[in-house]
Amino acid sequence: MLIEKIELRHVKMELITPFETSMGVELDEEHIIIAVYSEGIIGWGECVAEETPYYSSETVKTAWHILKDFLIPVILNKNINSIDEVIQLWNRIRGHRMAKAGLESALWDLFAKSKNISLSKLLGGTKNSIEVGVSIGIQETPQILIDKVKQFLSDGYGRIKIKIAPGRDISYVKALRDELPNIRLQVDANSAYTLGNVNILTAFDSYNLELIEQPLAYDDIYEHSILAKKLKTPLCLDESIHSLGDTKAAVELGSCKIINIKPGRVGGYTESKKIHDYCQSNNIPVWHGGMLESGIGRAGNIALASLPNFILPGDISASKKYYKHDIIDPSFDINKDSTMNVPKGPGIGVEVIQSQLDVITIYKEIFN
Repeated sequence: MLIEKIELRHVKMELITPFETSMGVELDEEHIIIAVYSEGIIGWGECVAEETPYYSSETVKTAWHILKDFLIPVILNKNINSIDEVIQLWNRIRGHRMAKAGLESALWDLFAKSKNISLSKLLGGTKNSIEVGVSIGIQETPQILIDKVKQFLSDGYGRIKIKIAPGRDISYVKALRDELPNIRLQVDANSAYTLGNVNILTAFDSYNLELIEQPLAYDDIYEHSILAKKLKTPLCLDESIHSLGDTKAAVELGSCKIINIKPGRVGGYTESKKIHDYCQSNNIPVWHGGMLESGIGRAGNIALASLPNFILPGDISASKKYYKHDIIDPSFDINKDSTMNVPKGPGIGVEVIQSQLDVITIYKEIFN
C-alpha cells in the first residue's frame, strides 16, 4: 500500500472526574491521534504518551518529534506490504515505544481495512467479547472508595482494581473487604513502594487479592523477584515490561506470575503478540492494561484483548467511564456480565466523529 499522507493531532480530553494515582492527579488526558491515508482508506491510531514523563519517559512532545522527524519519513510515499516490513525500517530507531506503537496501530487498522476484516481477526483474536474491569483512582477516604466501588458494581463491572499509595493502602483495602468481602479485587501501586515496605506489602495477603500490580520501581525486575518469594498474593508487572526480553527475564527470575500488556508501553501490537504468545506457552496469564485512551485506542485494545491468553479482565472500561464525549461511533458500553463486545467491522470497527475530533484538537500537522 502506498502511504500517501499522515496526519498528527495533539488532542486534549477533559476527564469526567479527576484520576489520582501514586504519581499524581490527572484532570485531562493529552495524546496524539494519528491518521494514515492510503488508496482511499484511513487507518487510525493513538499514541498514549502523556503530557508529563511520570508514567513513561516519553511525552506528547517527545513522541511528536520522533514521529515527525524519524518514523514518518521512513514510510511516507513508500509502498508498504506488511507491518513486519515497517518494523524492519524502524529498527535503528532505539526506544520511543509509544511513538512507534501509535503509528504502528494506525497501520494495523489500515491493513485490516484493506483486507475488509476486523483488526481482531487480523491480530489472531478468538473472542466475540472480552471480560473487562474498572480501575479506580485513589480516593479521599475509604468510605468514598466504597461508594465508588458500589456504583461501578451496579454498572456491571465484575472486577475492581484500586490505586494505592503509602498511607492509603491497607486501611482502604480492609474497609473495602469488610463491606464487600466477595468482590474480585486487585491493587495497583504504580511503583510507589520499596523492599523497605515489605511488611505493608505482605499484609495484603490477608485480603484475598487477585494480584498486586507493580509495587516496586518502574524499571525493576530483580527486586520484584525477591518480593515475590515473600508474598502469597501473585505479583503482576506493568511498567517494568517493555519487550519480550523483559518478559522472559521476569518469568525466569520469578519476578511475577502475571503480566499486564499495554501496546503503547511495549512498542505496539506486534511486540504485544510476541509477549502474549510467550506467556501462553509458559502458562503465564496476561491481561490488558489501559492508558485512558480515547475510543480509537480503546477499539484497538479490545481487538488485542480478544487473543486467547488474555485470561484476566482488562482495564478497558466503557467510553463514559472517563469522558463525557468520545470521538468514535458507536461508543463502547459494558454488558451486564462485565464483558465488552469485540467490534466486527473492518479495522478497529468504529467510525471517527470528525467534528468531535476537531473540538479536542490543540494542534495538527499534515505530512504528504
